[in-house]
Amino acid sequence: MASNTQGIQQLLAAEKKAAEKVAEARKRKARRLKQAKDEATDEIEKYRVEREQQFKDFEAKHVGSREGVAIKIDQDTKSKIEEMNRTVVNHKERVIQEILTHIYNIEPELHKNFHNTAK
Repeated sequence: MASNTQGIQQLLAAEKKAAEKVAEARKRKARRLKQAKDEATDEIEKYRVEREQQFKDFEAKHVGSREGVAIKIDQDTKSKIEEMNRTVVNHKERVIQEILTHIYNIEPELHKNFHNTAK
C-alpha cells in the first residue's frame, strides 16, 4: 500500500508540476502577446507620424503654406478691386450720360397687345 500511496503522491506531484508549467506557459504567452501588442502599437504610431510628415511635405510642396496662400489671395483681391475702381473712374461719365439719355428720350408707344375697344 505504501507504494500505492507513494505512486499517488508522485502522480499528484507530477500533476501539480504540470499545472505550474501550464500556468507559467500561459503567463509567458500573455507577456509575449502584450509585448507584441506594444510593438505593434509603437510601429503603428511611427507609421502614422511618418505618413503625417509626408502629407505635410506634399501639402507644402503642392499647395504652399497657408499663410502664403492667404497673402496671395489678399494681393489678388486688392489688385482686382483697384482695377475695378480704375474702370469705374474711366467709364463713370459715359455711363451716366447714357443712362440720362435713355431717361430723357422716352418715346411713348402702345403695347403690342393693346386693343382699342372704344370705337
